[in-house]
Amino acid sequence: MRHADMCRPAQGTADSVEVKQQRHEAQLLPGLSDGRSISYCPTCSAPLGGSTRELLAALRASESRFRAAFADAGIGMALIDSDDRIIEVNPAFAAMIGHEVPDLVRTHIHDIIDPEENHRLHYLELVRGERDRLRVEKRLKHSDGRAVWSNVTISLIRDGSGHPLYTLAMVEDVTEQRLLGDRLAYQALHDPLTRLPNRTLFFERLNAAFMPVDGEAPPEARGTADLKHESGPGTGPGLLGGAATVTAEPRGADGRRARRVGLCYVDLDGFAAINETLGHHVGDQLLVAVAARLERAFSRDTERLVARLGGDEFAVLVADSASSEQLTSLAAELISALEQPFDIAGQQLVVTASVGVVERPVHDTTPTDLLKDADATLYWSKADGRARWTLYDPDRGAHQLTRQRLATALRPALERGEFTVEYQPLVGLADGAVHGAEALVRWRHPRYGTLSPDRFIPLAEESGAIVPLGKWVLEESCRQAQRWLAEFPDTEIFVSVNLAARQIWDSDVVADVAQVLENTGLPPRLLQLEITESAVLGPGGRPVQALQALADMGVRIAIDDFGTGYSNLAYLSRLPVHVLKLDGSFIEGFRDPAPGGRPDNRCRRADADEQIVGAMVQLAHALGLSVTAEGIENASQAERLRLTGCDTAQGWYFAKPGGAERVAAILRAGRVG
Repeated sequence: MRHADMCRPAQGTADSVEVKQQRHEAQLLPGLSDGRSISYCPTCSAPLGGSTRELLAALRASESRFRAAFADAGIGMALIDSDDRIIEVNPAFAAMIGHEVPDLVRTHIHDIIDPEENHRLHYLELVRGERDRLRVEKRLKHSDGRAVWSNVTISLIRDGSGHPLYTLAMVEDVTEQRLLGDRLAYQALHDPLTRLPNRTLFFERLNAAFMPVDGEAPPEARGTADLKHESGPGTGPGLLGGAATVTAEPRGADGRRARRVGLCYVDLDGFAAINETLGHHVGDQLLVAVAARLERAFSRDTERLVARLGGDEFAVLVADSASSEQLTSLAAELISALEQPFDIAGQQLVVTASVGVVERPVHDTTPTDLLKDADATLYWSKADGRARWTLYDPDRGAHQLTRQRLATALRPALERGEFTVEYQPLVGLADGAVHGAEALVRWRHPRYGTLSPDRFIPLAEESGAIVPLGKWVLEESCRQAQRWLAEFPDTEIFVSVNLAARQIWDSDVVADVAQVLENTGLPPRLLQLEITESAVLGPGGRPVQALQALADMGVRIAIDDFGTGYSNLAYLSRLPVHVLKLDGSFIEGFRDPAPGGRPDNRCRRADADEQIVGAMVQLAHALGLSVTAEGIENASQAERLRLTGCDTAQGWYFAKPGGAERVAAILRAGRVG
């Protein structure tokens, strides 16, 4: 018998696995003492040219080695024929899926492995001989019904002619690794406290809602058609309904309704107080209860996603929404659901929620803009009173954007010299002469034109920019007052400058005023500082101490908008105050003709306003204070105020705010008018 015939294994035996992976070529190894080499078979390690007995022994030894390796391997192994039926498996594979070895022989592989179209195509390429190896992750079917995840490496075994013969599958159980990976993936996409989807998963789903679907026209092909009239509340419970609006319902090039997306941004009202009073452990339990209630009531698989975005903020994303009405109805349901009491730590807690609502066509927005507008709208709900929903309003959004731009540009604008000061005369009602002038700052904005103080002073106070801006206004005003003093030394008119409460808290206002007076040379008696009643009479002693130091310096102190704040008359006797400026609301009744023959409430209000103003003037004079009235618009009003004993007044009747030269012109004329 020839060695090659003996060494070729019979078809269908496990020996073919090792044999077919090697070419039957001799290896020359050192052997004889005279230096000659002996040729050995690489398959069975038998000496070529040996006897038949030696060859058979070597072949049996090779077969024993392979069978031992196959049977004792730590990973699963299976030999599969061209019909996808198992020829032989080892014990490790059988134990892996809960079977005995004999039970698996001639079993079709699809009975134990879930077929997948993509992997199936690659496997067919392998059995056709188009590839030699395939590595995939597969889910095996265990006998008890559970899934066994495995890494499967499939190798092709060819016959002596190179044609596909069998496939050998080597299977490694990776179920534990797979479960660990699934747990880590879940933790990466879910909030550890509430088990709701977290920000990461929320943004994944949000971005997916904007991905184009099959058959959807590109953005440039989408049009707007079918105008739809919408009317309804622009805000949630407790507010008046908004005006009717006309909106366009976008449609694609194929006439179908364009896809839309909606978002409800939810924030619990007063949650910080619960943490502070009852403890963070109670707050955490409340968040878990809120999350469970939201998920049960509003989660709809792929249609809706309820997520926790952080803290006490939640979001309900509605992919492919129908209309803004759908989202506002959802917001109302959210508020109603959360108003029901929660049983937490043996006590009932009642919370409310504010909701910002945004709903629009997908092609009109981006994920970033959608979330930004929802966040802004949530802020509006809070500002409007809480426990309500608010639908995004583009006009309000534009106004908010303008405010943000102005706030950001305040400090650079001061450095660029975009601010200017105008002056409005303070006129004596008894003599008609100009006694002083109030300094009013204006912003010459390069984009928005001239802005009055009410447009930017609140922003400056919020951002802290009021401190450098206020100091600049103070210095400009004092410098101008010194010029008036130099030109009109006999008049000695004072300049009145508004002082914000934050200037007292965030800076050394006493030192600032002293430095400005020294730099400009203005006598302290010609400077009047106005501060609101609420800022002076509020809690804390610092404002009073600062005002006392300024008064000791010789600076006049005026309480602005008197009568609208605390109105604590006991303070007046202890405050270093020289002037009371009556709020314009008290002058409203003075704008009507003098009482006489008029029935109705307007007459009674005019009489009441005159009585109140007269009483405050008498009180101020009794305390040694002078009184200034704001907002005088006609001669009749000025005369009636004069009769109450009011000392000075300002308003458009006397002069509108203007440049310093206008005040100088009035001083040259000797009196207003």
